[in-house]
Amino acid sequence: MTTQNVTEWRGQELLDNDGEKVGTIEEIYLDTDTDRPEWALVKTGLFGGKGTFVPLAQANPSGDGVQVPFEKDHVKDAPSIDPDGQLSRSEERTLYEHYGLGYGDGQSGSGRSDDGVAGNGDEPVGRDTSGPTTDEAMTRSEEELSVGTAQRETGRARLRKYVVTEEVQKTVPVQREEVRVEREPITEGNVDQALDGPEISEEEHEVVLHEERPVVEKDVVAKERVRLTAEERTDEETVSEDLRKERIETDGDAQA
Repeated sequence: MTTQNVTEWRGQELLDNDGEKVGTIEEIYLDTDTDRPEWALVKTGLFGGKGTFVPLAQANPSGDGVQVPFEKDHVKDAPSIDPDGQLSRSEERTLYEHYGLGYGDGQSGSGRSDDGVAGNGDEPVGRDTSGPTTDEAMTRSEEELSVGTAQRETGRARLRKYVVTEEVQKTVPVQREEVRVEREPITEGNVDQALDGPEISEEEHEVVLHEERPVVEKDVVAKERVRLTAEERTDEETVSEDLRKERIETDGDAQA
């Protein structure tokens, strides 16, 4: 790896040992003694965050990005170190131990690469600090707030059908037969029927009585169809965040 080639990795995807995307390479840190690429600062979250340092000793460029021999979760669990432009020896030792790499007492720190220029392992040297690596101008920067949305699961709803028993009462008319004795006098019209038989006898007549009783039948009837649908609603939420801004002032006799 050459410094020029590695610094061109900025903006490329960092891949784990299985080729799965870990994040985006934001910055390259060089060894302060050798100026060789030593660390990549990788942004792994949706909105970035501080970033994660990944060693480049065994990194290899591929068609989809830059691949390192570490698992994605192992990279994301790396110690959180503020990317202030340099890595101290103690910070590097902590990172090396996390990645299972050896760290000698004679090793130096690492600094952010500014187009191939390394930082100092003890004092931060950058584009805005007086020194041999800067010009006569000073860059003023400030943070800007970018807000997006991320979808997450808030709950689940399901339809469940169960059976309940209700008592239903209905009134229906029913008919029944009752016995009634009817008497009629002997007339010319019925005298023949009345005198047909012995004059004095014992006799029995039987009448069959009937009645109606309710008969219950139950039929299953489809009543309605019920389904669950998700309806999108748009609400407004206010997001607040502290943003840092650089201010430039003069010392001495200079006039702004």
